Amino acid sequence: MNFSGQTVWITGASSGIGAALARELAADGAKVILSGRNEAALATVAADCPTAVVLPFESTDYDALPALVEQAWNWQGAVDLLINNAGISQRSLAVDTALPVYQRIVDVDLLAPIALTQALLGRMVARGSGRLAFISSIAGKVGVPMRTAYCAAKHGLIGYADALRAETAHLGLKVHVISPGSIRTDVSRNALTADGSKRGQSDKVIDNGIEPAVAARAMIDAMLADQRDIIVAEGGEKQMGELRRTPDALLDQVGGLMSAGYAARMAAEAQ
Repeated sequence: MNFSGQTVWITGASSGIGAALARELAADGAKVILSGRNEAALATVAADCPTAVVLPFESTDYDALPALVEQAWNWQGAVDLLINNAGISQRSLAVDTALPVYQRIVDVDLLAPIALTQALLGRMVARGSGRLAFISSIAGKVGVPMRTAYCAAKHGLIGYADALRAETAHLGLKVHVISPGSIRTDVSRNALTADGSKRGQSDKVIDNGIEPAVAARAMIDAMLADQRDIIVAEGGEKQMGELRRTPDALLDQVGGLMSAGYAARMAAEAQ
């Protein structure tokens, strides 16, 4: 079982996890839509994918989303899986960090994936099928020092995704939360510091992390197995994530609220 023949839209696809996901999915026969800001880098990834289209955009350009969704959907007649991967990290103490840094990280890591999902959601609901994946982080489950903005955004992303799953599971949609640990990417090098400038150097734990292709394969296989809370990490990071994993029984319980008429009852009470 794989995503062969399906259309997958990946944000942050120019490098790191996003590029690895694109290449792995394309090797499985998926048709991939590659989005990000660096059009040249996206073209390099597309060259490795038999069926791909480059759809560059700034993730926080919310006004552009309706037209982009239209273009993405019409490319192959639907989008079967949206992977919200684009993001930016942080390396600074809260006491030193300027508010615009929080605003930027929350905008990119939380509001942007919500905005894109909301723009696409109605089409998936009308179709009665589709998958939505959100790349959070172990830092989205556990508060990690020097990442207060990043943790806030990634925790929020999990909350949105879990609530969205509860609302849409009975409509035929599947929602995956993916929490990576240290993956060998430029995430630390591109992280924002206290004044909003790029850090410019990596962390040893990231440099010794999981290879992106290995991580991408694990994420894809977990989605194919219909796992909802997916952790891709090793060692202590994996242990931290597992301690904060949401049990399937609880996800089932919350999801069952909609099938039991929760939204209709709430609407009736509001009248």
